[in-house]
Amino acid sequence: MKATVSVAITVFLLVSIVSCEEDFTDIGTSIVNNGEFSTNDTVFEIEVTGKNIENVQADGFEIGGVLGQYLLGVYNNSNYKKIEASIISQLAIPSDLTIVDNTFGSDTTVVTTIDTVLLRIPYNASLLTTAVVNSDYQLDSIIGNQLVPFTLNVYKLETYLSNLNPSSPALSNIYPSDQIYEAGMQKLNSVEDIQFMPNRRDTANFITRKLSTGEIYTTDTIAFPNLTPSINIPLREDLIQELLFDQYETSNFTSQDAFNNYFRGIKIQAEGDNGSLISLSFNNNNLQPLIDIYYTNTVLVDGGTVVFDTVKKTDTFLLSGIRTNQYKTTPAGQLPGVNSVPIQGVSGSMAQLKILGDDNDLNGLPDDLEELRTKNWLINDATITIYVDQDVIEPDTTAIPYQLFIFKDGVNNAGLETPRQIIDYISEGVNEVGGALNVNDDNKPNSYTFKITDYISELLAGNTDNLPALGVRVLSPTDLPTSTIDTIVRNYNWNPKAITLLNNNTQNTSRKPKLKISYSLKTEEE
Repeated sequence: MKATVSVAITVFLLVSIVSCEEDFTDIGTSIVNNGEFSTNDTVFEIEVTGKNIENVQADGFEIGGVLGQYLLGVYNNSNYKKIEASIISQLAIPSDLTIVDNTFGSDTTVVTTIDTVLLRIPYNASLLTTAVVNSDYQLDSIIGNQLVPFTLNVYKLETYLSNLNPSSPALSNIYPSDQIYEAGMQKLNSVEDIQFMPNRRDTANFITRKLSTGEIYTTDTIAFPNLTPSINIPLREDLIQELLFDQYETSNFTSQDAFNNYFRGIKIQAEGDNGSLISLSFNNNNLQPLIDIYYTNTVLVDGGTVVFDTVKKTDTFLLSGIRTNQYKTTPAGQLPGVNSVPIQGVSGSMAQLKILGDDNDLNGLPDDLEELRTKNWLINDATITIYVDQDVIEPDTTAIPYQLFIFKDGVNNAGLETPRQIIDYISEGVNEVGGALNVNDDNKPNSYTFKITDYISELLAGNTDNLPALGVRVLSPTDLPTSTIDTIVRNYNWNPKAITLLNNNTQNTSRKPKLKISYSLKTEEE
């Protein structure tokens, strides 16, 4: 998705720059072209199996407090899990919450009335027309059917959100994507069960300002900078007045902590059998999600019978602090075929690869690896290619991941999974490892290829015996290493795209998943 891709490209460039440093040891991956060597290649079939992803970490604590994107909506494709994505967020109280901040004469009376309350969340959008008076946008980062609505409601959150782990207060808390949150029974939105569809024309709101008598005295136009389109949900004025507005001068607003304990946040809940899934960025300082309370102070004189003045005000509560996603997933409507493995981001599914065969002699090493170590090959190139099941390709290609990620999906001595980076991401950079979607001549999705030359070279040289199953999943920027010593693969993913890959059971031998090793060998040794 567009915002995510920009982050990913920045990380890619940093990793590529790091890989040029002289600190890395050349482990013999250059092709030898003199007459003393001959170059050959060999192909190994790979065993590919599917693996369910139970959940992902949905808060941003581990990566600086803020995720790249938050998902809202419903995506339902019978080949993959159905996803209903809701957003949970605390609110930040404004620094000055003085309702009446003007001094009027003793013969005046000030009556405060709420005009409108709006929850506003900007879309990821690209400007199509440069003229501001005729701004036209296309909405980015949406998959699914945008012409089918999903049900949207806003609730007051009852679960207390804490930065600290309640079981181990010295540790940061973790909010997995399948976390259960308690919410109030009342719906805060003024129209219940909104049948919501994304709308690129939703760029401005018209706020009617009212006197204490209810008479409209003016209308304001409210918009994000450059008329960026946004989700706009009117909230119930009576409930917001009771829950927030009337509490301004109480102990519930003496500090952010006190407020977080009193008003624990909101849950923007999406439900339904179909619709679209929207990726929303909360990182742009000029385009922050927020709740605006628009109100008017009507100044009356002559015993409250004559309007002396009107003062328009707006209090803004940013969706800030702890923000997280909740994904409600439902198993796929149809099971994958015996020849295929579904790959789906967020809390969907992934693939596990067994390369270099089985360990039949039970000595801790695959038999093929043992044999290869006797060859004394100089490895020039090693690639893994996995093919797309072209019988399971959706017409909507925007829902297909542009890149997959490969990693060591290992298990430690305690039996716990400890995913680790393949050395090539650190030594060569993501551009060399690849994993991008390849298309055939008619632009049909065809395959994904990973170059893992350094990892295979280390295995064959005997520098490591660590050969767990390799994992393949939809790429998120947080998958990539941030330094030369970062070997951790983090449990984040906010990319909901999906693809189905062929496994080793396919009858089409030309499209079986494979490991191809190109090597050089001294001529006299042949």
